[in-house]
Amino acid sequence: MLTRRHFVLSSVALFSAPIPQASWAAATSDKSMWEIWDAQVTPANYDPATSNPWGFHPRFLPQLVEANPSLTPGDIHVDAVARYLYHIRDNGTAMRYGVAIARGNLYEPGTYTIRRKTHWPTWTPTPSMIKREPEVYEQFADGMDAGPTNPLGSRAFYLFEGNRDTYLRIHGTPNPESVGGRASSGCVRMVMPHINGLYDHVETGSTAFLYPPEDRITAQS
Repeated sequence: MLTRRHFVLSSVALFSAPIPQASWAAATSDKSMWEIWDAQVTPANYDPATSNPWGFHPRFLPQLVEANPSLTPGDIHVDAVARYLYHIRDNGTAMRYGVAIARGNLYEPGTYTIRRKTHWPTWTPTPSMIKREPEVYEQFADGMDAGPTNPLGSRAFYLFEGNRDTYLRIHGTPNPESVGGRASSGCVRMVMPHINGLYDHVETGSTAFLYPPEDRITAQS
């Protein structure tokens, strides 16, 4: 017969001590700060067409351009050679923005679906990023709170292949001087006030086309 004493003694061997509470907290985005942060990253008297305290070439400022009529309104096209992002409108036009793309072979051309978009996102480096540059990324392995210094900036569009998150993003950047170049670890970067203006016009379910950069085109020709 199994007595209560037998059960207690057996359970000591089967079960360890109570699991301690985790000492870390998940990264957070304080919604009460969103408007304050938006104001912090937006230049005084901001005009999308002319404001350029970042000092990059004026061609990277937002511009309304003519679009090929065969393109689908709502979609995004990233010209990785010229460093432009186009958001197609429904009247034969597109808004064009300057971007930075990933350095080296970290940029991944392809056709993606925007399945999620976020105000002031949190950020967690991928395992491959931590493995590649542990001295830079390991300190953020548990995530980084949202805010003006967060690498994803003020807004982010999350790119998927089917239902698989690719971990590629189109996002704001706290380093606007990188626009026009190659700087990120896989994503497409935009100036924060620019992506803030674009954000409400992009619907989840839209398609994002990321075209090959100059080195891929040269290698294939």
